[in-house]
Amino acid sequence: MLSIPLSGTEAALHPSGALYLPARRTLLVADAHFGKAVSFRRLGVPVPEATTQATLDTLSDALAASGAQRLVFLGDFLHSARSHAAQTLDALERWRLRHTGLEMVLVRGNHDERAGDPPPRLGIEVVDGPLACGPFALSHHPEPVAGRYVLAGHWHPCVSVRGRAFERLRLPCFWFGDDSGAAPDQAVGVLPAFGEFTGMHRIEPRAGDRVFPIADQVVRELPAALV
Repeated sequence: MLSIPLSGTEAALHPSGALYLPARRTLLVADAHFGKAVSFRRLGVPVPEATTQATLDTLSDALAASGAQRLVFLGDFLHSARSHAAQTLDALERWRLRHTGLEMVLVRGNHDERAGDPPPRLGIEVVDGPLACGPFALSHHPEPVAGRYVLAGHWHPCVSVRGRAFERLRLPCFWFGDDSGAAPDQAVGVLPAFGEFTGMHRIEPRAGDRVFPIADQVVRELPAALV
């Protein structure tokens, strides 16, 4: 995990796309989109199998690496109403039973409005954002909140990096707005999508922004000259 200063405190970036706040013992995950693959298959679209379990395994690794006592999903926990399929919810329940001592909170996102809240047996508190967490406001939509630095999802950010010759790579990334300027409490940070089967949206960073791409299970800061 890569530790960075953020809004006057420490944050740790995990190569899964999760962000850990040590002072709050809280792990943040954006856009898990559980059940997206089964939703597509029910529409007749051929997509990968076992994406829910792969995402849950990655989440277990991030929890173990961080030692978090609280897990907050920054919206889009379930992809759609079709994500309430028995195999998806059963996998989520089995995983939850292995983490009974972990506090879990979902800050509703746009997909959650359509999919509905996760069933009570998963033991997840569901709230509307923004949710206060120290100097941060936890939200799904990356919109400023007066007096707090926003940590959000929704955009599935990625950055395009030039390789050899004309090769270009699209890499998922953490994208943090400048928190040292004239209005640091108006800044927004966006986490990459956590789900195994999600798309990405290329970002256009501004001067002062910090971008941290993920490649080969490593998080690195993109030099300012390339942002």
